[in-house]
Amino acid sequence: MKDGPTFLVTGASGLVGRQIARDLAESCRVYSGYHATRPDVGIPTKMDISRHDEIESAIQRTRPDVIIHCAAITDVNLCEKEKELATRINADATGAIARQAAKTRAFLLYMSTDYVFDGMQGMKKESDMPNPVNHYGATKLEGEKKVQEAARKWAIARICVPYGTHPTRRDYLAKMLEAAARGAESYALVDQFISPTYLPNLSRMAIEIGTRQIAGLVHLAGSTRISRYDMASKFAQRLSLDPKLLRPAKMSEMKSWTAKRPHDTSLDTSKAAKILKERPLGIGEGLDLYARQLRQKL
Repeated sequence: MKDGPTFLVTGASGLVGRQIARDLAESCRVYSGYHATRPDVGIPTKMDISRHDEIESAIQRTRPDVIIHCAAITDVNLCEKEKELATRINADATGAIARQAAKTRAFLLYMSTDYVFDGMQGMKKESDMPNPVNHYGATKLEGEKKVQEAARKWAIARICVPYGTHPTRRDYLAKMLEAAARGAESYALVDQFISPTYLPNLSRMAIEIGTRQIAGLVHLAGSTRISRYDMASKFAQRLSLDPKLLRPAKMSEMKSWTAKRPHDTSLDTSKAAKILKERPLGIGEGLDLYARQLRQKL
């Protein structure tokens, strides 16, 4: 029998949720919440979070000590096109989960986003005022408010551009690697700045917050502010990709975007570095680990 608290991870088939559930399953009992795609880690737990009765049933049935809520619609353009759906999933369902967490006295960790900020100035601290510029960011901010209103014991983690491996999902670095294998070009933005986060590092920080039940708002991201283009360039160097296949682009050229994007959503992670044993990694260390991970799969 595994020691430690029992966890419920929503969105356990997604990029972030699967990594967290996978890491938890090594030492804890973890229920892996899903809607359509059955998770390959933890104890698969069916729950359609658009239905509040299913949320109540799943939480009452599993009785977790800790809930890590990762499930969300993260497609920024889709959120802009389907605003009612995005609000129902990202905000209303989060409120329902928070209420059930309060009823069962579970600690709730809500995974939020850097997109709660307008991007006018980067390296945002937890105390800075949110001001989302698109509906995705607005729904995630509304989710934050619902957690604070309804949950008894809670933490909110704002994350930024997680990168890492997944059986079916590809981050933009993995897509660039696949394109390079075909001799195809990839484009990366020179004028959008982020705090990219190595997925296993993010997972360990989130698990530490859940296990220790560290309450409050915290930015869980990489410690480096960098443009998407410079990140892609460093990644290409580590895997000896042809630099000519990486082309610079500007946000103004992204004609397929339905939703507005913020220019700079880099996050100040000094609080996480202070309160956590698992420190936020810089871009060099994170990319080194990711490149090593990818080489093992090639």
